[in-house]
Amino acid sequence: MKVDWMALGTVFAVSIAVVLGLVVLFSVGLRGVSAREAAREDGGTGVGGTVTAGLGFAACAAVVLFGLYLIVAA
Repeated sequence: MKVDWMALGTVFAVSIAVVLGLVVLFSVGLRGVSAREAAREDGGTGVGGTVTAGLGFAACAAVVLFGLYLIVAA
């Protein structure tokens, strides 16, 4: 049995990068929800926070669905 260490390292590096990106996107979504709530408590509408949260969570969903597509299509 021979292990292709270069391919394994590449898969590991890409996986770490995607996971970190996904965590950042989810954090942006949570920050948007928090900004929306803070704006509403101060009497504002919170539209900016709502848009930020929606975009962050939509991007997370897109990454997850693309990963599922890659798994199922193979």
